[in-house]
Amino acid sequence: MQIANKNYFQLFDLPESYDLDTDRLTAEYHKLQLDYHPDKHSSGSEKEKMSAQVAASYINDAYETLNSPLKRAAYVLKIKGKDVEKVDQSDLSMEVLVEQMELRESLEDLPKDETALQPLEELKNTTQRKIQKKQLKFEKEIESGDFSAAKQTFHELQFFFKLLAEIEESEEHRLGY
Repeated sequence: MQIANKNYFQLFDLPESYDLDTDRLTAEYHKLQLDYHPDKHSSGSEKEKMSAQVAASYINDAYETLNSPLKRAAYVLKIKGKDVEKVDQSDLSMEVLVEQMELRESLEDLPKDETALQPLEELKNTTQRKIQKKQLKFEKEIESGDFSAAKQTFHELQFFFKLLAEIEESEEHRLGY
């Protein structure tokens, strides 16, 4: 059960690309889970049981990573040799920093009651459109081999995904969830 020496894309027999067929990913995940589920190996030796647990854990981690657009972007950069944990000034342009501040301020300036629901929805839609644009940009940068630009776009995506989560949290708070 030496699946851990395959990268996540190889594990699911998928091309190493940011653009991913998530239905195929899910189908491959279910097939692998059936093959490597620890219960299926419960009558095996201790080594086989442990190996099945390690394989199942690796499969779960791989699926969670590739199924998340942001985690998948980080993983693509990692296998292309870019360290996404290390961020320096060149990874964020002044234009992006200003945009981030403006969007955060627009979120913070909204009323704290239900009257903010419509503006929150508009901000959410704007943010989702920005995410889609950045994802397409990231995909093109990866395909063209411009990994430094892709790393910069990844960091921009991180901001937009975080902002989207904050918007959704604000909506839930105002709805009393």
